[in-house]
Amino acid sequence: MTRGKFIALEGGEGAGKSTQARLLAGALAARGIVVVETREPGGTPLAEAIRTLLLQEGEGPGLRAEALLFAAARSDHVTRVIRPALAAGLWVVCDRFLDSSRAYQGGGGGMPDKDILSLHRIGSEGLLPDLTVLIEVEAGVAQARTHARDAGQSDRIGGRDAAYHARVAAAFAAFAEGEPDRFARIDGNGSPEATHAQIMSVIKLLAVDS
Repeated sequence: MTRGKFIALEGGEGAGKSTQARLLAGALAARGIVVVETREPGGTPLAEAIRTLLLQEGEGPGLRAEALLFAAARSDHVTRVIRPALAAGLWVVCDRFLDSSRAYQGGGGGMPDKDILSLHRIGSEGLLPDLTVLIEVEAGVAQARTHARDAGQSDRIGGRDAAYHARVAAAFAAFAEGEPDRFARIDGNGSPEATHAQIMSVIKLLAVDS
């Protein structure tokens, strides 16, 4: 059986990842492709419980504990959902994956990238997406979208200061520049429909129509 394809959507707060994941999964399904749509942290009962711990208001875990929790949630998600789906020939569309940990706990929080990659190697055997779609938006656009979405009540990580989120954005850009064969950079400043059209043009690289 042919292995399925794994697509991750990445970007900072307000990039529109969840909307684009839903649109992409629907477009693939319309082409007769069986799709598993999922998210991180989450996708399994254990990972969803960890998501609640990580994002709820309050002091929360320290940087290293935060990175460990994200890695644990991802490990369970990869083992129980992503790898079985790919082995069965299905396509996986995931709202965030490893590069969010690298950008948020690494670029934003200052944890060394090599440590985050080591956790991923141990927990998820180093699995990487076939394609990582990085949706990039200007800071002002992101701020307006998150305010409208959250009504001023961001989660614990989303509510961190502008300097933190600027470091996250810079980290994502650096990853994309360093791994151009895995990343596709998408201008997400326009309408959801315009962003979706750009993503679908990139998906042709994975031979959707073959």
